[in-house]
Amino acid sequence: MDKFTHLSGIAAPMPLVNIDTDMIIPKQFLKTIKRSGLGVNLFDEMRYNQDGTEIADFVLNRPAYRAATILVAGDNFGCGSSREHAPWALADFGIRCVISTSFADIFFNNCFKNGILPIVLPEAERDLCMKDAEKGANARIEVDLEAQTITLSDGQVIRFEIDPFRKHCLLNGLDDIGLTMEKAGAIAAFESQLSQARPWV
Repeated sequence: MDKFTHLSGIAAPMPLVNIDTDMIIPKQFLKTIKRSGLGVNLFDEMRYNQDGTEIADFVLNRPAYRAATILVAGDNFGCGSSREHAPWALADFGIRCVISTSFADIFFNNCFKNGILPIVLPEAERDLCMKDAEKGANARIEVDLEAQTITLSDGQVIRFEIDPFRKHCLLNGLDDIGLTMEKAGAIAAFESQLSQARPWV
């Protein structure tokens, strides 16, 4: 998993509330178990017409936001089913951070396991980020995970809270497998002792 330390990028405003995982990545794209290739279908039903042409006024189709790496969203982002394909699609598109007032629990946890930083802010501060994102490509937002700060394009700084363990995992690029591999030496020693003590197992 890629480390998350500091991100400076374009933020796309998406003020809709209750954006669920089927809106993020519709069910027909859940056939794969690969984490790559889903970005093209991110928000598929909002991005494309039935004939496959782009819906011009959808935020991620606008020239200013095609390279967005941050999403500023409405309340309860990631609700619905527990599909891990949702953060896979966001990450494959290039979104590394989502800012909202609230997230669905399973989606929130899945983000950390896939190198995405979900930031929970009070409504007033989220609205400041949303207003800044609406300025377009010239308004770059900076997210510093170590300092736990968001710096808006006008220099205003917003602090955010994050669980220390999740922060550690993102800073060091550790998903569940990475955390397990940190204990590889202890696991090997245990297995060696077990095979000597119980060779019949």
